[in-house]
This record gives sequence, structure tokens and C-alpha cells, in this order.
Amino acid sequence: MCKNYVVALGLLLCVAKSNAQNNAGGNYAQYVNPFIGTGAIDKNSLSGSNFPGACTPFGLVQLSPDTRENPDDPASGYDYNDDSIVGFSHTHLSGTGVADLFDFLFMPYTGNVVWNAAPTKSDSGYRSSFSHSQEQAKPGYYSVQLLSHQVKAELTATAHCGLHRYSFPAGKPAHVIIDLDHSLNKKRPYWVCKVITAHIAVVNDHTIEGYRIITGWSRLRKVYFRAEFSQPFASRLLKEGGHVIENGEVANGGTVKAVLNFTAGSTPVLVKVGVSAVSAEGARNNLAAEVTGFDFDGIAAQAWSNWNKELSVIATEGSEEQKTIFYTGLYHAFTQPNNIADADSSYTGTDYTVRKAADGTHYSTFSLWDTYRAAHPLYTLVQQQRTAGFINAMLRQYETYGYLPIWQLWGDENYCMIGNHAIPVIVDAYRKGIAGVDYQKAYEAIKASSLRSHPGSPFNLLEQYHYFPEDKQSQSVSITLEIAYDDWCVAQMAQQMGHTADYTYFTKRSMYYRNLYDQQTGFFRGKNSNGEWLPFNPLAYGGNGGSPFTEGNGWQYFWYVPQDVPGLINLVGGEKAFQNKLDTFFTLTAKPEDVNGNASGFIGQYAHGNEPSHHVIYLYNYAGQPWKAQQYAAEVMQQQYNNKANGYSGNEDCGQMSAWYIFSAMGFYPVNPASSVYAIGSPQLKKAVIHNANGKPFTMLAPAAGGNNIYIQQVLLNGKPYAKTYITHADITSGATIEFVMGIKPNKKWGTGADSRPPASTQ
Repeated sequence: MCKNYVVALGLLLCVAKSNAQNNAGGNYAQYVNPFIGTGAIDKNSLSGSNFPGACTPFGLVQLSPDTRENPDDPASGYDYNDDSIVGFSHTHLSGTGVADLFDFLFMPYTGNVVWNAAPTKSDSGYRSSFSHSQEQAKPGYYSVQLLSHQVKAELTATAHCGLHRYSFPAGKPAHVIIDLDHSLNKKRPYWVCKVITAHIAVVNDHTIEGYRIITGWSRLRKVYFRAEFSQPFASRLLKEGGHVIENGEVANGGTVKAVLNFTAGSTPVLVKVGVSAVSAEGARNNLAAEVTGFDFDGIAAQAWSNWNKELSVIATEGSEEQKTIFYTGLYHAFTQPNNIADADSSYTGTDYTVRKAADGTHYSTFSLWDTYRAAHPLYTLVQQQRTAGFINAMLRQYETYGYLPIWQLWGDENYCMIGNHAIPVIVDAYRKGIAGVDYQKAYEAIKASSLRSHPGSPFNLLEQYHYFPEDKQSQSVSITLEIAYDDWCVAQMAQQMGHTADYTYFTKRSMYYRNLYDQQTGFFRGKNSNGEWLPFNPLAYGGNGGSPFTEGNGWQYFWYVPQDVPGLINLVGGEKAFQNKLDTFFTLTAKPEDVNGNASGFIGQYAHGNEPSHHVIYLYNYAGQPWKAQQYAAEVMQQQYNNKANGYSGNEDCGQMSAWYIFSAMGFYPVNPASSVYAIGSPQLKKAVIHNANGKPFTMLAPAAGGNNIYIQQVLLNGKPYAKTYITHADITSGATIEFVMGIKPNKKWGTGADSRPPASTQ
């Protein structure tokens, strides 16, 4: 043991020396590749659905190219496999499975004035072909050569503003089109997308203002802009429907566009665009507060600096590819939730009234079914102040809407997905001591949200049947299991706050998952209100309705009992049976015809490309075989993440896919996100230092990690041998050092003792 420890330290010194320049000057942003996750692996898998454009951490504006006139799939509007660009819009979603936003498309072009994007590679319209060899993206900056028009377009951003720089060819007519009708696919069958009304007003010969009110995934959005140009436009055309107004002042309607014509010259045309989710005045004020001139390079440098500061929360050592995947993952995780409040703290509530946020921010884009699993636990580690801001925004929805967010977009609840997963986010923050939240109010909110029936959570059925019957509520098995976890979270906060009766009630409800366990098949199974089991095939997939399972099958949802893994082991018949079932899960390759588009990244039935599987690898720790968790965690990191456009095996989902890698590459993962316990896996980085807010850094050392060295031989915590297969949140925040000695063969003795299993909770 001592010999291995000395060797490990020797290797560490060598690694430290060879990586001395890796983070020189704290230049973490240099490792971000915004093109990761912008293109699908193949026709049978999902794009990461990320965008490559310019944004700032947690900002309102994401200024990025759209390669589709009516974006739908990928939801970011940009597909790396496309070869033309239709324009640059100011708001985008990152990594989602559903599209929305795409507000205020701007596009520079040359030639004759046109109103519609032309087919790919045509010179008759404003769409332009492009080449990746003449495209660049880095934090806070994007550029591309628009080949059809010989225009170089450059983009940068502040929190509420976008700044464009267009370099037109000399001697050719120069135009910029502003399209307020550009949106997600208006023919999408799931809901109606429609521009209810839009407005463009010419303020003077270098300023345009406007807004649009639009329905879509978010049921009603009001968005405002003010655009100021660095040089006057010589003339303009406004258009609504088939009506064109030459040198018009105002246009209103559902399909409003404007073309601004500039005098040909050698000076680039710049345009700064302030955006607001509140008002026209808000757009003006945001622009005045954040972009006073047209210093494009200065704004881009400031955006880079802002990203560098945010990414500095974790310092790493490893291969160039590992650091690129890691810091791009942090970049994606820090792209949202988005602060939709104006620079003066004004925001629009869920009741559509304008209010002021006492803490200065009001966040939205809460993809909670995805992000509560690992992204929010990551925020509680490295974004504590913002975590308080996230929760305060959630509580504002409760105040005006009656319950906490499920999937909130642009301040509007869209009811997408299932469960009440704002609850574990709040409970996790409370148990970890995140300051800046009124936890008495927060407890009131999580309790009310656990008792009031609403779409996807009809709690009257749960009270009556002690499970959700499929004939009364579709997706019944998945909802029963996920609500049981949320109830466990409520019970933990109730106990800690001294609400004994609530603790008893919600603890009992958290065990209702057992009522859908079928001993004969060995799976959780749909049941009707009369108590009869439904026909069942554990390989059959459900989507988002019409099946007991949500975006998965019976195999993938079998493991969703993070609050009571020992109880799940007992249901199966003990530890050996549980091990065997895990082994089958990772080796059973049968895929029926109904495998849907949300399933990808397969290892047997494990589907890393979607969230229900994300914790399952680490369940081997609970069953006494931690070396198998190490094996599969390393396999996923090494085979399903890369430094290319196809760098994710599924939708990145607002930081969740990235957070899984960030935790796992450091060697641990929050199986139960609100437990303050992290199960140990297979560290891939040679070193990681989490700069805790309390000034006590947590250091992970694994000098031999990477390649075939995927198995833990020995662990030391603060220099002492450590045989537990988990660490706690307190270990991290106390400023501990954990050291992993890695090798190519499993050490089947480490971490297998009865007291080595992760506990349900640290409290």
C-alpha cells in the first residue's frame, strides 16, 4: 500500500510538471469548443442540439446562426451537417429536445432586395452557403463567411444584447433583413406556433425598434428589441404579408419584416441589439446599460473574460481532449438557466404583470426533469449564489401560479415532462446550506406542490389508489416512481425542519413505488384502477403519453428508486439477484421496433442518451461490485463523449449530459441528487480542484487515470486508506483531498465491505 502511494505521488509530480502550462493564467475558456453537440452521430441517434453562437453565462441573449427557416430538429436551430445559413437570431435553447425562441432574425446579404430565403447555394435570396473551414466559434464570439454574399458575419454578446459586425464586399449593394416571423416550425403537430402580432418602427436612419407576441412551446411570449446601426441606412422597405411599404415608418401584423439598404463601402456595418422580455423601454435600457458604443472587439473580450471567470471554479489536468470536453461541458451547463429580468431587475411574472426582483435576477429555462439529476447538484457546488437565484425564481412562480415549475420557459410553465423536480433542487440546496432563500416559504411551496393536482401530477389519484392507474393517468409507472422520489425529498426537509407529521406522511408516500412492482415479471408494471396488471413487455418503449413509461421502457425505469436502493435490492430478492439483473441490463441488446428517438447511447438496455439511465451505472456500488461501475463509467466517458460536433450521444438537455461527464470525470456522481452523497466511479482526469466558495479547495488526484487504467486499486482520503464507495458533500466542502491509484485490472476487494455501500443520505 505504501509503495503504491509513493509511486502515485511520483507520477503526480511528473503529470503536474508536464501540465504546468495547461491552465496558465487561468485560461480555461481556451478549451471550450462550442461546436461540440451541434451534429448527430448518425441517422439513428440524436444531435446534442447545442448552438455554436455567442452568449454570456446564464444570459438572456444567445446570438447564433440558424440553418433552418423553420427550426424544429435539432431544437437549437443549427445543424452541423447543414451547408447553408438563413440568418442570426438572438435567442436559442441549448440541448433541448423541443424547439422554441429564435427571436429577431438578422441576415446581411448582397445583390437584389429579396424577402425570402433562397434554396441552398442559390444566389437569388438571402440564405447563404457556408463552409466550416471559414467558420469560428469560441466563448462569446462566432464568425462565418457567408459564401453566397461574400460577407463576413461576426457576432458577440452581453447578457441582454447582441452585437453584429458585417464586412460587406466593396462595390456591391449591401442589405440587412430583419425577420420577425422567423420561428420554430409553425406546422409542428404538438402545439400551435403563431405570431399573434409583431411590430417594427423606424426611429431614425440608424435605429429600429420592435416586438412580437408569439405562441409556441411557451404558450405566450412577449419579446422586445432595439437595434442601433453604426452607420445610417440609405433606404428601407417594410413588409407585412404581401404589402411592401417603401421607406415606411411602421409595420404591424403577423409576418413583419424589414430590409435596410446601406451604401456600398469598405467600412463594416455594425448593429447592436438590446433584447427584453419585459418592455420596449426595457430593451432600450438594456442596450444603454450594456453596449454604449460599437466596440465589437472590446465586448467580445469582455464576454471571453466573463466565461473565463465562470469556468475557473474547477481547475483540471488531463489530456487536451478531456479538458475540451470538460470545459465545454461547464460552458453548456452555465449557458442556462437564463436571467430573463432586465438590467434594472424588472421581470414579467407568470401572471404577466411586471415586477421587480429583490435579488436582481429572475431565472427561467428550467428543464427540471433533466437537470435535477446532476446539473443542479453541480450548481450547488460551484454556483451557490446563482442556485439561490434559481430557487427564488421558482418560488415566484409558486406565488403567482400555485405550484413550483415543472418545465418553465421564458417565465411560462409549459408542463413538459413529469414529476415535481423543483422539489429535489430546493431540498438539496436547503440541506447543503445554500444561503439567500426563505426556506420557510420554500417548504410551503414544495408541500403545496406535492398535494395540489395539476397536469402530470393528479395527486387525488395517488391518494385514492396509492399509485397512478394507467387508465386514469398515462405514463403511470414513470410518474409513480418519480413522484415517490420527490416525496422522499419533501420528507427529508420536513424532518430537518421539525414537521414530524409531514415527515411521516411523505415518507409513507415515498414507498408507494412498491405498489407497481410485479413479483412475477420482476419489473414495475402498469396497473389499471381495478388493480389489474396491463399487458407488459419490458423492452417496449413509451414516449410522452400512451404508455406507462416516459421516454424509456420497463428495463430503464426499473432502477428509478434512488431514495431506497436497499429496498429495491430486497424487492428483487437480494444482492446477488440485483447484481445479475444489472449484468443483464448492460448486456441485453434486444431492441424492438418501437425504440423511439429519445433512446440512444446504448450499452445493452442502458441508454446514456437520455436521462432515466444516468444513475444506473453507479448502482453497482450499492450491490458490492464497484469495479463494474468503474468499467461502465469509463466506457461511457471514453466512447460516448468526444471533441467533435457529435460529441454527445443524445440531446445535451440544458447541461445534464455535460454535468454527468463533469462529475464522472472527477470520479463521483450524485445517484440520489438530494442525498449529499456521491457514488465513486472511474476518474478520467489526472487532477481536478474544485474551488469551493468557502475558500477551502477540494482536490481529486488520479495521476495514472485515463486509457486502460480505469479500475481503482486504492483510494486515500486526506492521506488515509479509504474503502467506501462514496464521498459526501461535507468531504468536498471541507477542503479534502482524495487520491485514486488506478490500474488496468479490477481490484475486487476494494469497496466491497458491508460498510462500503453508499447510504441513502448523510442526514
